[in-house]
Amino acid sequence: MALLKVLLLLGLGVSVNSDVSLEKRIIGGRNCRDRERLYHVRLENIKGNIKDRCGGSLIHHQWILTAADCWKAEPGWTNIAVLKVHPRTAGQQNHVIRQAPVIYGQRHDIMLLKLETPVTDVPLARLPDCNNRLKVDDVVQLAGEGATTTGPNNERLRNPSIPTHLQCVDMEAVRVSQVHQAHGHVFYAEAPNKDVCYGDSGGAVVYNDMIYGVISFGGPDYACQKPAIIMDVCEYLWWIKQTIGLQ
Repeated sequence: MALLKVLLLLGLGVSVNSDVSLEKRIIGGRNCRDRERLYHVRLENIKGNIKDRCGGSLIHHQWILTAADCWKAEPGWTNIAVLKVHPRTAGQQNHVIRQAPVIYGQRHDIMLLKLETPVTDVPLARLPDCNNRLKVDDVVQLAGEGATTTGPNNERLRNPSIPTHLQCVDMEAVRVSQVHQAHGHVFYAEAPNKDVCYGDSGGAVVYNDMIYGVISFGGPDYACQKPAIIMDVCEYLWWIKQTIGLQ
C-alpha cells in the first residue's frame, strides 16, 4: 500500500522525500545507445578547483554548436572541449578553445566554438531540414551529462558527478516558434517526470536524426515544474552556415 501511494504521488508530480525521488530520471532518461550521439561534446570550464560542465555538438570538423551560457570569458577560466565522450570506450580527446566564441548576439543563447585543428575521426551531427519544421506533439530526443537524480525535495543538483553513460530522453514539443526575452528564438518540450538539469545546457535536441534544437537551461530550481527551454536551430541556420562556411 505504501508503494502504491508513492507511485500515485509521483504520477501527480508531487515530490516524495524518499529513495524513490532519487532514482535515475538526464532526469528521467536512459543510457544513450553506443552508436548514437557520437558527435556529443562535453564542454568544461575550469578555474582552479572550480569546474562547470555543458554539452555541445560537433557539426563541422572544426566547429561545435552549443549554448552561449556555456562560455566563461572572465580571466582565469580555461574552456575545454572534450570529444569522444560517448561511448566511454571511444577514447576522449581534449581540445582547449583558444579562439573567441561566435555568439549570435545578446539575449540569444546560441554559440559556435572553433577548434584549433580539424577533427576527422568523429562523426558530425546533421543540421536540420528546415522545410520540415517542428510541430506541437512531435517527439524530440534530448541528451546530456547533467544530474540523473534530484535532491530529497526534488531540487536540481549542481555540479554532480558525470554519469557513467550519456543520458538520452524523449520529450514532446509543446510550444514551437516562440520568442523568449532572455533566450531568443525557442521552442519548448516536456514529458512527465523528465527534465534537463545543470550540465545539460548546450546539448543537441534531435528530431529525425537531425539537430533541431540546443538545450538552453533556464528552468526553476525544482525539476519537472516547467517545460525545457530549447533554442530553435532553424531560426539560426543561416547564421550557423555562414559562420562555419557551409553553402
